[in-house]
Amino acid sequence: MRKISVLLFLAWVGFLFYAGIALFTSGFLLTRLELTNHSSCQEPPGPGSLPWGSRGEPGACWMASRFSRLVLVLIDALRFDFAQPQLSHVSGEPPISLPFLGKLGFLQRILEIQPHHARLYQSKVDPPTTTMQRLKALTTGSLPTFIDAGSNFASYAIAEDNLVKQLTSTGRRVVFMGDETWNDLFPGAFSQAFFFPSFDVRDLHTVDNVDSGEWDVLITHFLGVDHCGHKHGPHHPEMAKKLSQMDQVIQGLVERLENDTLLVVTGDHGMTTSGNHGGDSELETSAALFLYSPTALFPSAPPEEPEVIPQISLVPTLALLLGLPIPFGNIGEVIAEVFSEVEDSQPHSSTLAQASALHLNAQQVSRFLHTYSTAAQDLQVKELHRLQNLFSKASADYQRLLQSPQGAEAALQTVITELQQFLRGVRAMCIESWARFSLVRMAGGAALLAATCFLCLLVSQWAASPGFYFRPLLIPMAWGLTGALVCAGLLATTGLKLDSVVLGAMAAVGSLLPFLWKAWASWGAKRPLAALLPMPGPVLLLLLIRFAGFFSDSFVIAEARAAPFLLISLILLLVAQLHWEGKLLPPKLLTIPRLGFLTPAGPPRHNGTHALGLGVGLLLCIRLAGLFHRCPEETPACSSSPWLSPLASMVGGRAKNVWYGACVGALAALLAAVRLWLRRYGNLKSPEPPVLFVRWGLPLMGLGTAAYWALASGADEAPPRLRALVAGASVMLPRAVAGLAASGLMLLLWRPVTVLVKAAAGAPRTRTVLTPFSGPPTSQADLDYVVPQIYRHMQEEFRGRLERTKSQGPLTVAAYQLGSVYSAAMVTALTLLAFPLLLLHAERISLVFLLLFLQSFLLLHLLAAGIPITTPGPFTVPWQAVSAWAFMATQTFYSTGHQPVFPAIHWHAAFVGVPEGHDFTWLSALLVGTNTFASHILFAVGCPLLLLWPFLCESQGPRKRRQPPGNEAEARVRPEEEEEPLMEMRLRDAPHHFNAALLQLGLKYLFVLGIQILACALAASILRRHLMVWKVFAPKFIFEAVGFIVSSVGLCLGIALVMRVDGAVSSWFRQLVLAQQKAGEQSSLVYTGAGSSAREAQSHLLPPCSQDLLASGTSLFYNSKS
Repeated sequence: MRKISVLLFLAWVGFLFYAGIALFTSGFLLTRLELTNHSSCQEPPGPGSLPWGSRGEPGACWMASRFSRLVLVLIDALRFDFAQPQLSHVSGEPPISLPFLGKLGFLQRILEIQPHHARLYQSKVDPPTTTMQRLKALTTGSLPTFIDAGSNFASYAIAEDNLVKQLTSTGRRVVFMGDETWNDLFPGAFSQAFFFPSFDVRDLHTVDNVDSGEWDVLITHFLGVDHCGHKHGPHHPEMAKKLSQMDQVIQGLVERLENDTLLVVTGDHGMTTSGNHGGDSELETSAALFLYSPTALFPSAPPEEPEVIPQISLVPTLALLLGLPIPFGNIGEVIAEVFSEVEDSQPHSSTLAQASALHLNAQQVSRFLHTYSTAAQDLQVKELHRLQNLFSKASADYQRLLQSPQGAEAALQTVITELQQFLRGVRAMCIESWARFSLVRMAGGAALLAATCFLCLLVSQWAASPGFYFRPLLIPMAWGLTGALVCAGLLATTGLKLDSVVLGAMAAVGSLLPFLWKAWASWGAKRPLAALLPMPGPVLLLLLIRFAGFFSDSFVIAEARAAPFLLISLILLLVAQLHWEGKLLPPKLLTIPRLGFLTPAGPPRHNGTHALGLGVGLLLCIRLAGLFHRCPEETPACSSSPWLSPLASMVGGRAKNVWYGACVGALAALLAAVRLWLRRYGNLKSPEPPVLFVRWGLPLMGLGTAAYWALASGADEAPPRLRALVAGASVMLPRAVAGLAASGLMLLLWRPVTVLVKAAAGAPRTRTVLTPFSGPPTSQADLDYVVPQIYRHMQEEFRGRLERTKSQGPLTVAAYQLGSVYSAAMVTALTLLAFPLLLLHAERISLVFLLLFLQSFLLLHLLAAGIPITTPGPFTVPWQAVSAWAFMATQTFYSTGHQPVFPAIHWHAAFVGVPEGHDFTWLSALLVGTNTFASHILFAVGCPLLLLWPFLCESQGPRKRRQPPGNEAEARVRPEEEEEPLMEMRLRDAPHHFNAALLQLGLKYLFVLGIQILACALAASILRRHLMVWKVFAPKFIFEAVGFIVSSVGLCLGIALVMRVDGAVSSWFRQLVLAQQKAGEQSSLVYTGAGSSAREAQSHLLPPCSQDLLASGTSLFYNSKS
């Protein structure tokens, strides 16, 4: 029952944090209101006559169509400079040689040969630069909000008015090929569709298979450039090959275009120098836009520098060119020059055509503003009135000029300028206004997070007190949840609308307040406030520094260096504290026997050698792990580590082979270290299935991982006839490794007790220590000691022979490896988890994983040196241990090449073990998320080691067993026996304190993580109008929130594993005793390989079926390395 109470309470605390995060998020990252209104040909956008171009035209809508067909080629991640030519070498300057320059040469030739038919623009993209949000912008003309980035993996149908819906409503046949995201956004909208998964690395080669008479609009979405960027980066030769392929596709399309067809080639976003995207850097928000028509489209030659236009300007432009209504929610501005009358030599006609298109566009935007402002109150009132007055003046001038169009060229230019100012002002106002906040929800979420942190602090101190008991944990929580649910039911029955976030927050507050009142009244109020914050001063100072650092964008950007600094500072403080307090663990003491006596173990040697060695090793590991770093975009002077890229991106074969050998060596070293550790504590001798799996399954997983690395790094170099085989093996090997890891974890959960049991008939023999002599005894004292010893040995030999002749005799059961049974299960589970996580990273990250395990080992030993072992309890994990563990998790996050920004996400993880053409988008999202938060998973699951390791480090060699009081002669006659420490079985001596310690550990870890997410929430709310809020603070909050959720789940799983082992130990012992009861035999449980414990000084034999043994007898089982 205590175990269930601990897990339920930790789950409830996690729910409180989740409710606070959700409530704050709902106020901080609100989406804008989406209107469901639609434009139609029957409803003009505003009063007044239709433009001159639509009068008398059959089938004309707002404006007569310029083109009847459209080919839209969307090249994912087509950055603007990808479409630029190779720059000519200028004398005196070094030549520029970039693989991607000049590869779209056909575009440049068209621009030079047919300047009035083609135009290249730099399309300015609004963040977030993720594919789904860009597709929404390219079809609706609206601005997706920041929180939409979270749904990039789970697209939903667009409810707003959009180009695709306008095309289908007017009877146009739309054919699509490419990214399946379009199917999620526009289900059932295409007359023909050929979808490919979003993570499919194949490109489209089936454009030529579509009959020219079967479509009016052809949309193709090529994914290869984006995937090449994620996998290799833009500067890799593979990017040049992919762009050259796209150039051939465009050339083939141009050659087949008819005169009534418009070709649009554009990118949805750009990419960083590492090939990623999602943020708002210059390279990510810069995309190429190319327009081409077989007939003349532009009145003049293109400018020397391409014009920069907003990406959403394409929406109203295409709508009017195709004779469609502009989508209702569009706020983009038409590209005015495409509406010029090229064939008319009179400039007045061209200017009037441009003014007509802009006026229609402005009318549509004004109508949207009027509708939106009545439905939502988040637009700035003063700015809205100013813009409406500007539009009214420009519209009146335009209508007046229509009545007398002759000789009004200057007036038309003024109208065009006013209309453009209105459209650009609307866009700027919407960008600023739609970053709105709900201060009430933000404050409520932050308050709930702060209250939950206080709850963790209060209960963690309560659990460390000797009088702590578990029942009060669940009663107020149950009553509070019941009351919150009743209130929610009443509100629901009354018809009040209540969203799930508010309902969850109500349940959290309703359960939290009664518990805080009860806990404070019964325990907290009786103690001074200083007792509730028992952290050492230096640890508290470091936590406060980290808390304050989240309020500075510079510190958040430089956290990759700040986190190791804080960790190093804490390590130095730990070493100094150990030296000052004399709590150093000495090396294993050597005992020299003389005349059968063991030299008494003296007091610990209080020197700093042992702790200094651990500290130096830790600092070295942290420094080496820091070499694997990714520089933030805000620090251009910094250069990211080249070791973060996959081996496949390397060009040199010899260097690739050397790195591959180093990666395999790190993998082998990791396996060898784990096996040596398990062998040192005797956990490889059991015939249990988990031990057999560690012996044989882990090497197989290592071989599978090394084979996958070899195939992935050389897949592009494989012969053509073997590429299919290599591709299949590259999919199956990660699946096999993941399957083996899952099988090992299932075996560990099924049989977690890896104990070696030996049973033999016959009474256990007391171990007699005989001292060899080189010659006869030299004194009477030697004779007095040796003769009784020889006599006792002869007596035991005779007794043993006599008992072996009996047909029946007592059964002796010897148990091994119980002293490290908990730690062995944790280390095995972490190793099994590490292999799938390692596969999701680049090969050279294996060196970081090796450093991670070594670093954790050194830190645990250093922390264990300062944690006293109190018997029989209560057990406590100090705050400095929990803080150091949390700091190391953050440091590992950065050492594995991650950053809390969307462009730094390792998208290549989505391809690991996934076949081409798959449609499991959720699986790819899961793989990417697991790669991102791998450090959170490992350190959260391994958090119970902070409690277990000090007991494991108690094993410093056999100790002299206590002798009962008596005279010296009896002491000399009595054989000396060794006592091995109980190690982790001390926790079994006090199960109540054991469970309380697990609860305390979990709450402390959640508190340290909780203050981080609280600091991010407060920083985002206080600095919500800061220039860097969407670039730094909002992504940091999102990453910390998701990381907290992952860590809390991993923490519960780690504690549950320890409890599973504890329950299995109890079950194993009960079954052993009951089996002997059923057999009716006398049984004895002995300590093997050493003498008995201090509480059993006289005999190894225990009473059969002792009730005391059943109650706490498992404390008699301990580690023995026989």
